Amino acid sequence: MGIDVVEIDRFAQKLADTPEMRDRLFTPSERDLPIRSLAARFAAKEALSKALGAPPGMSWQDAEVDKNSDGQPYFRTGGTVQARMSALDVDALHLSLTHDGGIASAVCIAEG
Repeated sequence: MGIDVVEIDRFAQKLADTPEMRDRLFTPSERDLPIRSLAARFAAKEALSKALGAPPGMSWQDAEVDKNSDGQPYFRTGGTVQARMSALDVDALHLSLTHDGGIASAVCIAEG
């Protein structure tokens, strides 16, 4: 299990100060979302990393947060993230996101 919390205004300032960070952290389909959604997705990717033991070398581009037809968030994974999941025999990821009161947070559970 992993959890992460992001202060939205601070995250927005960091992206403004370091524009290349947006390309490093987010996939092309994520990059143009509102800042609160980007902060929640960053928290989700951090929570995922923690749930998988925070191994070095995982690429942020190998985990994309999407929503199903009911609006529930989920991860699309590939590459380094999928390899880590396979190494840990993880076959399902559960994700919850929220943003309120200037804070974005995420919880990820890796199940196998």
